[in-house]
Amino acid sequence: ASAAYSQSRRVESVPVTVPPPAPEIAPQPGAVRAPRLDAITGLRWWAAFAVFGFHVMVFAPLPGPIARILEFGDYGVAFFFVLSGFVLTWSSRPNLPLRTFYWRRFARIYPLHFVTLLLAIPVFYSFFPDPEQWWVKPFSVGILLLSFLLLQGWSRDPAILFSGNPAAWTLTVEFFFYAVHPFVQRVLGRFSMRGALWFAAAICALALTQRVVIIFDPWGAFAQLPWPLLRVNEFLLGMALAWAFRCGWRPRIRPLVPLVLIGAWCAAIAVLEHYAVGSAAFLAVAGFTPAVMTILFGLMIVATSSRELAGKAGWMRFKPLVALGEWSFAFYLIHATFIYIALSIFGLQTASWMNLGWYAVLLAVALAGAAA
Repeated sequence: ASAAYSQSRRVESVPVTVPPPAPEIAPQPGAVRAPRLDAITGLRWWAAFAVFGFHVMVFAPLPGPIARILEFGDYGVAFFFVLSGFVLTWSSRPNLPLRTFYWRRFARIYPLHFVTLLLAIPVFYSFFPDPEQWWVKPFSVGILLLSFLLLQGWSRDPAILFSGNPAAWTLTVEFFFYAVHPFVQRVLGRFSMRGALWFAAAICALALTQRVVIIFDPWGAFAQLPWPLLRVNEFLLGMALAWAFRCGWRPRIRPLVPLVLIGAWCAAIAVLEHYAVGSAAFLAVAGFTPAVMTILFGLMIVATSSRELAGKAGWMRFKPLVALGEWSFAFYLIHATFIYIALSIFGLQTASWMNLGWYAVLLAVALAGAAA
């Protein structure tokens, strides 16, 4: 027993070397799957709703300043383009095969495009169009084939650009963005957070320079470039901001700030248009609006995403709002078809506040179609 006790004491007295804890290594931006951002999914709905308000005016205009406010709704498309670049980059995975990426993009876009195109053709085409129905075009297999293949957006001719389902010209732009995204992502993936922010600043400068060129030469060759090329800065800005975000950038900006700035810019245009249309101030503000909106949309997306990751998204993650955001793409593609069906049946309505009833009815019908 004494020997055993002595042996146990010798074992206890042997110093035990405990290895130091491994240093905590920050995950690489592309190595960890990014969390879902429901708040910016909800933002999709507001952009789609703005486009809806812009389009309903061709059927049931509202009186007074509200009509001018609704005219800014077409900038919802620019928001979609910035958001597309942000979401694709935020959710990107470095090991995803290129073929898989393209197949998923095709599956996300094309089936819904095909269905809504079939629904739109009887509304927007006829073998014997009525001249009074300016939105109905003569049936053309060649032009519809371009729409079927999503090539119509490479033309600036309205008969081709808005062929098939008029809203689908944006899908040509999106398909171009999808085509270039993996290659831009490879370059962007080498950037640090600071490098991504410098890239975003360069895109903003490019957007502003582009507007200067167009203001001074509105009918020049540059201004007539196809929309996929002219709108690529919106997509690239979204990509750059998303990569900076994945690298750890968290701007402490409340989403209310870019929202107020957007409202103030639109109000400035409306006031200048009413009191100083044609002035240098009006031309400057109105001319730079596309670039300014692009920048403010990017700011709103990162501000909203920062709030969500900090657990402060609140009502922006409200489940019905997120569901509307998930339906927003279908809603965008189908809402104009219902609006022009109403226009063909009931005719153009006189500007009146009573037209809000039409807004409610068409919104409900388009939402039901989008959900289906």
